[in-house]
Amino acid sequence: MSTFPVSPEKADQLAQRMAALGVSEAEIEESFVRSGGHGGQNVNKTSTCVMLVHRPTGLSVKCQETRQQGLNRFIARRVLLDKIEEKQKGGSSTFVMGS
Repeated sequence: MSTFPVSPEKADQLAQRMAALGVSEAEIEESFVRSGGHGGQNVNKTSTCVMLVHRPTGLSVKCQETRQQGLNRFIARRVLLDKIEEKQKGGSSTFVMGS
């Protein structure tokens, strides 16, 4: 996995979580697009928005939270892992019937 502009501990946590969920970097398709909205000229000139697709599940995420592409790559992977974990658990467990 390439390095992200985060602490080594956070990068290690991401790698451990990917391994625990059985997700490899090779299964993730990554593309970059230009961001929109706030951020000044930087977002209009550079492709800071990150789009990830997990090929085996078809889940996808798009992240343009920051003006840094590297940080968006890290955040997008965390969000993608959240979605994968949710799918592995069988969907949303927040809705409870009864009572």
